[in-house]
Amino acid sequence: MFNHDPQASGPQYLEDLATGYWFSEVLFTAVEMEIFTFLDPAGKSLDEITKELNCDCKAMERYLHALCALGLLTCYDNFFYNTKISSEYLVKGKEDYQGDSILWRKYLASYWGDLRACLEAGGRVKFAPPGEDSESLVARIRRYISAMDRVARTKVKEITPIFAGLALEGNILDVGAGSGAFAAGFLEIFPEMRATLMDIPEVLDYSQELMRERGLANRISFCQANILEPWPAGKGQFDLILLSNIVHAYSEREVPHILKSAAECLKPEGFLLVHDFFLEHFPQKAALFDLNMFINTYNGKVFAGKWIREQIKNYNLYATELIPLETDTAVIIAAKNEKSLESLLVDLTSRLVARIKALGFHKVCPISVENIHVSDWTDVRCRFGCEYYEKPHCPPNSPSPEKTKNMLKDYTRALLLEGEPPTRNFQKIVLQAEKEAFKAGFYKAFAYWAGPCSLCDNCATDGVCKRPGDTRPSMEGSGIDVFETVRRSGINLRTLNCKDDFVKYFGLVLLE
Repeated sequence: MFNHDPQASGPQYLEDLATGYWFSEVLFTAVEMEIFTFLDPAGKSLDEITKELNCDCKAMERYLHALCALGLLTCYDNFFYNTKISSEYLVKGKEDYQGDSILWRKYLASYWGDLRACLEAGGRVKFAPPGEDSESLVARIRRYISAMDRVARTKVKEITPIFAGLALEGNILDVGAGSGAFAAGFLEIFPEMRATLMDIPEVLDYSQELMRERGLANRISFCQANILEPWPAGKGQFDLILLSNIVHAYSEREVPHILKSAAECLKPEGFLLVHDFFLEHFPQKAALFDLNMFINTYNGKVFAGKWIREQIKNYNLYATELIPLETDTAVIIAAKNEKSLESLLVDLTSRLVARIKALGFHKVCPISVENIHVSDWTDVRCRFGCEYYEKPHCPPNSPSPEKTKNMLKDYTRALLLEGEPPTRNFQKIVLQAEKEAFKAGFYKAFAYWAGPCSLCDNCATDGVCKRPGDTRPSMEGSGIDVFETVRRSGINLRTLNCKDDFVKYFGLVLLE
């Protein structure tokens, strides 16, 4: 639907960026008109929809077909039905309804119109409406909390399984709790736990209502606080401390105080969970969310996970690697006892992906070995199309397609690595990626890089490699069809049209 890859097609990418608001406006309007709720569960005819929404029939027909094109509706015999995603997330009254959070984004759109003014001023320029009374402020806060509550409920479902192997009990401290959805998610999984929600009074008033609605009021207590001041919560009293979407609301001068306070409140065997946007995970969304903080807060920003981990370690805590979620956020989990982290159900591959991406790759994609396409034509293409044929580590001095096929039988998964020139730098970090995989416990890890070996300025004149332990074959030189393998992995790739086109390099690390 939207080509997010600026390296694939310049004009088309720019066109997609320029018309991005078309997509959102179509969605906003449908949510406001409650079209998906009206169609649930059995769909409606065009005439029924037009009559219910009091719209022009021809205009509505065009609009509904646009929703079909976006994958939000489907049409059969002039009847329109919700697709699975619309039925699950856009029908009012359903558990995972996201309409409120979607319309909050529409509210933010007016602030984004001030982006240039913010750039000129060096920060936020639009504040609360002049003369806004306390009643209006409370209404705005409630609207925001309601919107974020739906998002938080979805996010926490991704996170609680990490703790599924633990019999957690004791006390939770949910800092800057908002609706309390994160604490509630843990309370529903771990019945022996209680939670304290810490936030400003205007927020806690509403979160109390929400906790009563969820039947959790008897397991929740509330603590009014400004988290930039000394915390009134007891030191060393909490088994789990939640910092969900809090760090990005503050500057690098304020975050250390928050992390230090959390460390002080943590029990010796407790866990600190930081859930947020991070620059390394979903970089495009993280960068845009960072701008959103620039426009809409006093000093909020999105940080690199590496920086947050460094800050955490300053307070005598051990931290996991960045643990990416399936969505656009990620988590870091910390503890005073390093062995406590070993009991978390964190997928080893996910942790490895975070470490390898930090080496400098654009993308690191876990793939099934079944996606690696080996073909007999590739070495022929090397022989009759490449000046490096018969050079060291190139065909025929590299694994044949048949050998590669047989080798892949010993593996079930791999990491596809995307990088860029210069070749020597790319090959060096591919080697580092293999070493990281080996250190993580994948003792059969083996890497393929791109292109002929470029580690040395010149190959040894006697034909004896100076660095035999560091050389690896290229994917293409080993019979792997790089284009097909990359496409099967969901990455855009095309041949170069001219010399100055942006070049992508791909490497591969086999895991087992």
